[in-house]
Order: sequence, then structure tokens, then C-alpha cells
Amino acid sequence: MSNLSVLVVGASVAGPTTAYWLAKAGAKVTIIERFPQMRSSGQNVDIRTSGVSVMRNMPGMEEAVRANTLPVKGISLVRENGRPYGTIRPTGDANQQSLISEYEILRGDLARILFNLTKNHKNIEYVFGEQVSSLQQNEQSNGPVSVEFMNGYPATEYDLVIACDGATSRTRAMGLGCGTRDYIHSLNSWVVFFSIKKDLLNGGQIGEAYSTPGGRFICMGSDPFGITRVAMMGINPRNAHDAAKPFREAKKLGTNALKEYVAQYFHGAGWKCDEVIKGMLDADDFYGSEMVQVKPPILHKGRFVLVGDAGYASGPTGTGTSLALTGAYILAGEIRKHRGNVLAALRGYEEQMRPFVNEMQKIPAFIPGILAPQTAWGLWLRNAIFAFICWSGIPTLLQKFFGASSAHSDDYEIPEYEWED
Repeated sequence: MSNLSVLVVGASVAGPTTAYWLAKAGAKVTIIERFPQMRSSGQNVDIRTSGVSVMRNMPGMEEAVRANTLPVKGISLVRENGRPYGTIRPTGDANQQSLISEYEILRGDLARILFNLTKNHKNIEYVFGEQVSSLQQNEQSNGPVSVEFMNGYPATEYDLVIACDGATSRTRAMGLGCGTRDYIHSLNSWVVFFSIKKDLLNGGQIGEAYSTPGGRFICMGSDPFGITRVAMMGINPRNAHDAAKPFREAKKLGTNALKEYVAQYFHGAGWKCDEVIKGMLDADDFYGSEMVQVKPPILHKGRFVLVGDAGYASGPTGTGTSLALTGAYILAGEIRKHRGNVLAALRGYEEQMRPFVNEMQKIPAFIPGILAPQTAWGLWLRNAIFAFICWSGIPTLLQKFFGASSAHSDDYEIPEYEWED
């Protein structure tokens, strides 16, 4: 087991977590990342359900996450005049979270924490500024995977190659022999993230969210440094025909073109939209992506395997980070369990992960309609129902309708494995 050589592609959340657990299983791991250094930007992410259990099994991680969580004490849905009509708050119970997580953290901060937990391990090597150019494996002989790289890292054979490079993974296409958009299921919606170097909430620790007809949705929150972090979404019915195509086309043209597209999309939306649009056009950390789920028929082929968004991006369910943490843990655990038999380990990984994936990818039937109604009537009805629920004091009732994102951690029990010291 100590001779198992593994290549992990991608150094965001799934990659370092996978490396951590593989090292505990006795493997030697190389992580490559196409960017020249760890990325510090990214949207808010939550750690929930089985992800909490995995985090608590990594010494020092929970403490580091808590030290870097965002100071969000809730989120208020507001009318066009800025007056709130309902507020969602954390439950205070990390095992039974509301739509507001006890572990809400910036993706860049989480990646940095995981990098710090792994960077000095004797069996883990990071290589930045590198990408895979080709993968070759002979599945009939069950031999190693031959990998060539784009930017000078020497061609190497690995016992296992793991794609952790996101929903639009190029490595997935190479490893499974498919197209780059195969198995990507568009949800006809998109989201952009950025920060404004101004506190639009005047120091408040309650975030604000605003909807307007046409599926336009804005959410913002302050951080301790006087910066407002913003998410803007264009949400369409799931049966809309390729409604996210204009967003994809704008993104292909570059950041400025995408900013202009979003500015036009939200033009005249009311509330603080004009101020937010101005801040977006000046933002230097702007990032946008289409909302998708990834659903390949298999998670592994030969000695190639998918972990995290590359294999099972969850879309708007709020469970993507937890699935990535869980997948990393289970893959390494199965490799440890099936010592020396990589193919049996990969079969065990797929068998163990499928129930987690199937459950955490479930999108409630009334999502996205309740988040961003398409009509003024639908918006009025949503606001009235939400205001009543918050006024009644039973917002926990609402949580039951949001599936895995607000489920109890005990509902997603992770397997136990034996690890090396």
C-alpha cells in the first residue's frame, strides 16, 4: 500500500481533502493545479451533514473553519423599499442546520485551510501551474495510467488518477473518453459572485436578499473588513429550453462581456441594484458560473476516478462541499480497506457514494420557483407565505422542505475505516 502512487488533479476543496485521506491510507500523492498558486477567491460555501462528520475526523480542521466563518447571523428577504418581511437565522445546532449554516466560509479560505493541513506531509507534493495534456491506460492489463503534462512536469505513470477539477472538468473528458459537456445537466440558471469595497449594509450582520420578477435574485452580506460580498442570480424554470445559453456565450467573451451581460439583465430591477451593478463593474474578484449538476453513469473507469464536482456537482442544493469532503474520505477509506486491489476499492467507492450523491442532488420540486418567482403575482404570493411562516415562529417547518441542505447529520452516517498513524 505504501507504494501506491496517485495523481490528484485540482487543488481546491476536493483535491487537498482527497490527498489528506489518501496519505492516511499510505499512498504517495501528487496534486497538480493549473493556477500558479492556491486561489483565494470564491463564493461562500457551507459544510453540512456528512461533511461535518468528515471535518471532525480531520484534527484541527473544525477549529480552523470556525475561526474563519463569515459573521452572518441570518438573512432577511427585503421588499423593493428595503424593508424586511422575514428573516432566516442559524439554528445554533451544527448537526441540524437551517438554510444558514454554522459553517459558512469562503471557498478560498476553506481551500487554504486544507492546503495548510496537507502541504508539509511527506507523502504529498503540490505542483502549481500545471495541467494534464493526456491520459493513457490499458484497462485490459490493469496497468498504471500514463500521464503527460502541458507545462514541463515530466511524464509519469500513476497507479490511480483522480479528477477533482470541478464541474467542467477537462480531466473527466480524458478519463472517461467523453465530451467536455457530457453528463453536465444545465439547470437553466446562473450565478455571479464578487465583492464591493464598501459596506452596503452599514455594519449589519444580517444579510439581505431581494427578488424581482423574471427570476432575478440578489443576496449580499458584510464581512468584518467593511466589504460587501454579493451573489447575483438569473434563475429560470428548469424546463426552460437552454435559457442559460446567453450567459454561456457572454462568458466565452471574457470577464468584461459577462459583467455587461449581468448589468443589462438586472437593469431597472429596483432596490439597491444600481449601486450593486456599479460595484460589480469595478470588482476585481468577479466570477460567474452556470448552475449545473453533473451525473455521469459511472464514477470510475479503469484506474481513473471522479471526486467532488467533477463527478457529482449538486447544483443549488447547498451540499456540494459536503459531497466533496465525503467522497474524498470514502475513496481513501475504500483504498485502505482493499489494500493492493485498486479496482475493488473503486467499486467499493462507487457503491458507498451513490446513496449520498442520489440524496444530496435532489432538488425540491418548488425550487427554483420559491427562490426567484418569474411573475409579480408569484413573487407577491411567495413573500406573503414566507412572511407568515417567519411571523408564526415556526421557520423550522420550512427547513424540512429543503431536503439534504437542512437534514440532520445523523441521517448521513459515514463508514468507519482503519487508518495509518
